[in-house]
Amino acid sequence: MIKEIRFIVAFCIIFLVSCKEHVRNEVQVYANNFESGDLSAIQSGAIAQFNNSAVLGRYNNGNFALTVNNLPEHDLITISFDLYIHDKWDGNRMAPDGPDIWEMLVDGNTYINTTFSNDICPGGGGVFCPPQAYPADYPNSNHNPKTGAFRTDLPGACSNSSSPNGTTEYKIEKTFRHTNKTLVLQCLDKLIQPNAADPKCDESWSVDNIVVKAITL
Repeated sequence: MIKEIRFIVAFCIIFLVSCKEHVRNEVQVYANNFESGDLSAIQSGAIAQFNNSAVLGRYNNGNFALTVNNLPEHDLITISFDLYIHDKWDGNRMAPDGPDIWEMLVDGNTYINTTFSNDICPGGGGVFCPPQAYPADYPNSNHNPKTGAFRTDLPGACSNSSSPNGTTEYKIEKTFRHTNKTLVLQCLDKLIQPNAADPKCDESWSVDNIVVKAITL
C-alpha cells in the first residue's frame, strides 16, 4: 500500500512539472476592476459601489455575460475574479428559504453550480448550521457556512442593512481547455426569498477584478 501511494505521489509531481515546462505563452486578454465604469463587453452589466470600490452588480435573480472576442491561438483559459456574497444567503436550505444557488458558465458549459450560506452558526458549525455546497457543487456536498472564503469580515451591501451576516468574499479561479476565438463567461443566481420585503437587500452578489488569460502549451 505504501509503495502504491509513493508511486501515485511521484507520478503527480512528474505530471505537474511536465505541464509547467510545456506552457509556451500566457496572455492576459481581458481585465476589469470596473473603476472606469467600462461595461462595453458585458451584457446586463451594472456598476454598484461596495466597500469603497466599484463592482459589477449587485444581482438578485439576475445575471451578466462577458464576451471576449479575437482571442489569440491558445489551448487553455484561466478565469479569475472576486465574488462577493452579500447578506442572508441560506445555502442548502430547502423551500421556502432556499436553496440559494450561484452558477458560472463558459460558452454554455457549467463550471460552477453551487450554494453559499452566510448563516451565523452557534459553536462554529456542525449540525446547528444550514450548510452550503461550496467549494463543491450542489447538491453533492455539505460544508459549514463560509467554507473556502477569502474574507468573512466585510459589511452587508445595503446602507440600511442591519444583517449580522455581512458579506463573504471568495476568490474564484478556473482553468480549462479552450481553443475558440470567442469566449462567453456567464454568472447567474437562483435565489429563493418569498418573504423578503426588499429582495436585493436580503440577498445579492457582485463581482470584481475579472481577469481572463489565454495559455498556449
